[in-house]
Amino acid sequence: MSRIGKQIIEIPEKTEVTLDGGLFTVKGPKGELKREFKDDVAIMIDGNSITLKPTKETPFANALWGTYASHIKNMIQGVNTPYEKKLIIEGVGFKSEITGNELVLSLGFSHKINVSIPEDVAVTAEKNVITIIGIDKEHVGGFASKVRILKKPEPYKGKGIRYHDEVVRRKQGKKVGAE
Repeated sequence: MSRIGKQIIEIPEKTEVTLDGGLFTVKGPKGELKREFKDDVAIMIDGNSITLKPTKETPFANALWGTYASHIKNMIQGVNTPYEKKLIIEGVGFKSEITGNELVLSLGFSHKINVSIPEDVAVTAEKNVITIIGIDKEHVGGFASKVRILKKPEPYKGKGIRYHDEVVRRKQGKKVGAE
């Protein structure tokens, strides 16, 4: 039994939800999202609420029940208030800039790294902060992780790219023997 799947999902004002076959569409003030869902979970739209129920009693259908509920909640929230991730760059000479539809990063390597920005994501770069905004939670988080993995923060000086709310656990460096 899924605790998340049992909950009734409320549809806010100015948001339109439709289900056509297996294609679930959410339209809101910030944009439109579409997602294909399997028929293992029945999605019922009643006025301004959505309920989900598995059509089969299989472990796979029960697993999809909560997952589909989370996807629908994220889609509804995204078209009303966009998702935002902030990345902080720490290190001497580390910087970021946007040229066209590419994010250009200088991360202490012998060359600059160019990362192409997806069309449904907006990116801004000011000094040492990269802000990623979009209506699809998966695309925003995926792009943020793709940028972060280019130079993960190291534990001695904390140099690298980290999330805004991430805490880097610092290690103590080598000690000099005083004899």
